[in-house]
Amino acid sequence: MKGMARRALLGVFLLFSLLPRVSFAEFDLDKCKEQFLAGDYDAVIQQAGAAVKERERSEDWPLLYAKALWMTGKYPEAKEAIIAAQRFNYYSVRIRLLAYKIYRSNGDLEEAANILDEINGLGGSRRYGYRDPADIVALGEAAVLLGADPKLVLDNFFSPVKKTAPNLRDVYLAIGNLALGKHDYALAGKAFQEGLKKFPKDPELLYGMAEALAPSEGKEMIKAIESVFAANKKHIGARLLLVEHLVDAEEYDDAEKELKKIEEVNPHRPEMWAYRAVLAHLRIDDAAEENARSEGLKFWKTNPEVDHIIGRKLSQKYRFAEGVPYQRRAVQFDPKYLPAKVQLAQDLLRLGEEDEGWQLAEQVAKADAYDISAYNLVTLHDSISKFQVLTNEHFTLRMENHEALIYGQQALELLEKARTTLTTKYGLDLTNQTTVEIFPQQKDFAVRTFGMPGGEGYLGVCFGNVITANSPTVHNMNWHSVLWHEFCHVVTLHLTQNKMPRWLSEGISVYEERRADPRCGEQLDPKYREFIMTGKMKPISDMSSAFMAPPSAIYLQFAYYQSSLVVEFIIERFGPDAIKAILRDLGEGKPINDALAAHTVEMSKLEKDFEAFAKGAAEAMGPNLVWDKPKRDDDGNIDSTWAALHPDNYWVVSERAGDLLEKHQSDEAIPLLEKSISIYPRQSGGDNAYASLAQIYRERKESEKERQVLNQWSRLDGDAGDPLFRLIELDMAARDDKAALKHATELLEVNPLSPIPYRARAEAAERLGHEKEAVGSYQTELQLDPPDRPDIHYRLARLLQKENAAIAKRHVLLALEEAPRFRAAHELLLQLTNVSKNSSGETSTKNPAASKPASFE
Repeated sequence: MKGMARRALLGVFLLFSLLPRVSFAEFDLDKCKEQFLAGDYDAVIQQAGAAVKERERSEDWPLLYAKALWMTGKYPEAKEAIIAAQRFNYYSVRIRLLAYKIYRSNGDLEEAANILDEINGLGGSRRYGYRDPADIVALGEAAVLLGADPKLVLDNFFSPVKKTAPNLRDVYLAIGNLALGKHDYALAGKAFQEGLKKFPKDPELLYGMAEALAPSEGKEMIKAIESVFAANKKHIGARLLLVEHLVDAEEYDDAEKELKKIEEVNPHRPEMWAYRAVLAHLRIDDAAEENARSEGLKFWKTNPEVDHIIGRKLSQKYRFAEGVPYQRRAVQFDPKYLPAKVQLAQDLLRLGEEDEGWQLAEQVAKADAYDISAYNLVTLHDSISKFQVLTNEHFTLRMENHEALIYGQQALELLEKARTTLTTKYGLDLTNQTTVEIFPQQKDFAVRTFGMPGGEGYLGVCFGNVITANSPTVHNMNWHSVLWHEFCHVVTLHLTQNKMPRWLSEGISVYEERRADPRCGEQLDPKYREFIMTGKMKPISDMSSAFMAPPSAIYLQFAYYQSSLVVEFIIERFGPDAIKAILRDLGEGKPINDALAAHTVEMSKLEKDFEAFAKGAAEAMGPNLVWDKPKRDDDGNIDSTWAALHPDNYWVVSERAGDLLEKHQSDEAIPLLEKSISIYPRQSGGDNAYASLAQIYRERKESEKERQVLNQWSRLDGDAGDPLFRLIELDMAARDDKAALKHATELLEVNPLSPIPYRARAEAAERLGHEKEAVGSYQTELQLDPPDRPDIHYRLARLLQKENAAIAKRHVLLALEEAPRFRAAHELLLQLTNVSKNSSGETSTKNPAASKPASFE
């Protein structure tokens, strides 16, 4: 170490000899710090280097000098400078902490480890000497690197400093960065926000805020990045975060431009080269990818972050099989590098390689009890391990035990139907088994899917061989449609080897969802019509951006609809084989816009023709006057003069109907409600015109009219459970068994955990002589703990008495156990007992009473 220090000192003195002479009076430490924060690194190198040469006493000078060299990619020079700084500032923890980072950037891992040991020794032997708040923060940061308990570091180092030195920016950065390292974005955001209250234009705090926002608030993240650039245009961390966003949005040319800006500041930044390797990989340019990766590892040959970034970005493109080898290499470089281990665990789980995936998650959780991602995965594993597993030749279906009993077999049958239909349609020879997991709690779905809680708007996600979905208990949804949609992803992701943009993948799935059930999938509605007619559609060539940081949830939903409309347009105009050919090209690595042009027409014409197609669909909903937004008064009410001039306007009609209903003037409201439906038949939601009109007829006891309205509603909305519940009531009252069977079956697609459709289906099937279906429905109803269990047991006994008298007798006894005075059950038990005796040679004198209604006398 001493010999190395001497050599480094000679190198530093050589560097100093090249620096311009700066007079002692010109040394302004505060100004130099400001220059560093502003990204004026060349000025800092000149000023701080001269101050170091003149032996300025403050340790901030060598810190600024070495850090500016390091930030600009002069890694060997930074190393020489920091070695010299240690020589003249032997007890400085802050200089040693920077030295640790600089040594690692140069690949000197042994020296970096020695530095941490030295800090540990100094902190233990002369803790009394480090009373300066900045030193205490540095000791805390070193303690984290040494593996200390993060909470103890927070409690014993950072929090006390925040109280005694609230104007020290370092402490807010330290707390925020500690939280980011554990994926605790809420705590990180809080820390950075506290710091920004005191230093509102600090680029480091703004950058930390952007990182905290990145996982969930893309739009706010961009604002924070813009604020960073306002303070420091050369901020590499913010540029890298922006590059990540651009890569996610498939804006690769813009990402390249940002990387060039980083290179102008630091031509050797490893992360920059890692992102270049990602872009080269996506272009299938193996030579460029290998060159970029080699450049990223130029100074530190075993830097795990380079491969981790490459693999992580590929996995975020759903190319998990391609991302896994990079994470394995990162872990091989450094078995203690936990980010790669967590990512590898998640990738393997998404590929269905569960044993190794769960083991890795467990390893990370044991190594770092504060890593939220690993903790969430381990906790999730405990929940999933209790799930029921249903399997057949093509699927492994995991569900919560109770739900598996109720509709697990239906789910398997539906998945088989989707598999047969879609693999045949798209010509896929699917040999892999597909794993499907349905979660009764949204947070578990989110952790399994995204690694973190969140994603409330998602119903299901497909990774290729693995599908995750929310249970119908989480969302009011048609779960048949959701599983069909997600299995379509299985097909298209396999056909393209996961090399397809999100918009096309979602577009095909939504399109096939509507084909399977016209009531389901995204449909044209007034808001979507407005988007189309007012030019808010994205060009086809830029469709991927529609899914990145949309202004609101409705814009994201519109992205799904527009994507499906593009697919519908291509199929109608160029035939289904065009879509298959596009998918085939994507699998071979061709960019999406090139594949589209190859099998349709050149992009500008395709976009122009699609715009006309979309506007045609929008105009078919009615003329503009029907959909013009009304002029309103100061109270928000529609202007009466405007309303008189636009009597057929949808909003005028609907709001007039609502006003009349509030005044209980139903006679006047009926024609307006009917008119509202005629303008826009696909209304949905609990307060739509169908619901209001049906309620009027219900109150008037006009059942047939009510039934007509409810039927019309349910035929157009595959997620609507309310009209189906009411239709079942009407069907059962009218003994319309065929209608009851139909509506009960449709309701089970929305709500498979209600006993009502099972009872309706059972009674209707029983009257129609479909005894097997009746038995199955009654048995399922029992699993839902209905209030009339004795009656169900009695009905099952009647249905089973011929086929299996012993099981029938058991059901009768169960009925009597809960209702001891159940006369019909007593009579049936006597019959079954006589039958049993008869089978032993005795004669039965009782006639069956199966036709008698149940009674609780």
